[in-house]
Amino acid sequence: MLKPHLLLTALVFALVIGFGVHLATRQSGRLSSGTTTGPAGNVQTNNTPSGNGYSSGDGYRRNYGNNRDEGVPGQFDYYALVLSWSPSYCADRGEDDNAQCNRRDGRRYSFVLHGLWPQYDYGYPSSCRLPRRPFVPESVITNMQDIMPSRGLVVHEYRTHGTCSGLDPAQYFATAHRLFDTIDIPQQFRNPLDEQYLSPSDIRSAFLRTNPQLKPDMIAIVCGGASKGLKEVRICFSKNGQPRSCGHNENQRKLCSAERVSVPPTRSTVREEAPDRRNMPAPGRIDRQSPLPGPRMNYDYSRQNE
Repeated sequence: MLKPHLLLTALVFALVIGFGVHLATRQSGRLSSGTTTGPAGNVQTNNTPSGNGYSSGDGYRRNYGNNRDEGVPGQFDYYALVLSWSPSYCADRGEDDNAQCNRRDGRRYSFVLHGLWPQYDYGYPSSCRLPRRPFVPESVITNMQDIMPSRGLVVHEYRTHGTCSGLDPAQYFATAHRLFDTIDIPQQFRNPLDEQYLSPSDIRSAFLRTNPQLKPDMIAIVCGGASKGLKEVRICFSKNGQPRSCGHNENQRKLCSAERVSVPPTRSTVREEAPDRRNMPAPGRIDRQSPLPGPRMNYDYSRQNE
């Protein structure tokens, strides 16, 4: 018969082994239920994208960013050119926006440029760190007013999205303007006088007819808001400015699954014809036929460059 002290030692030893087996089993269960082992043995969670394709969780964007460090300027997969339907914005929350929604000259906007967003195939970088605090010169803001009628929007878009492009403000907005100018807005969206009710596929088809360089998987329609109407049209481009298929961020079913959406009228009373921007040089005098600028991180973001 074992002596008491030997029996106690054996019991403690058995408890230690049992606890170790329990921890190993739980870890194995976590790996088999939704994680994989990435480079250098790092465990990566296989989350499923939800909502409209974006997540506020840093892990989501990092894990679906091709295993790259998140938020590195110039490191992304493609651009989403985001066109906002101004009448929907004005109907939902533009009551106090005199520059865009309550102009005294009678001008009302149809599609305006919301922004040019660097995207990962899953998720997106935002507010990337720069050597200095980002500053958009007043001259750059002025050059964007024809397609971005909100000064605050110009500044916000550079701080949130432009900082991740690897471009300085002048390059970034010249690129955005240039890509916007390559899109031919269908006639029915230029200054409609009456409300329209269209399906997302109707809107996509209209853009495809006037832009033969695009294919269906390069366009996504966004609806919602208080008016439950058309909010955005997103068109995807490669980093060198060529139309390309959108990533998982532009999942049409998640961005707008409605059978019909309302398209509020523009009803602009300005009679002069707007100039054809496609025949005009984009801000920054970048040739539309030349390659898009590559990342340039030696820009001095101080106010001395205004």
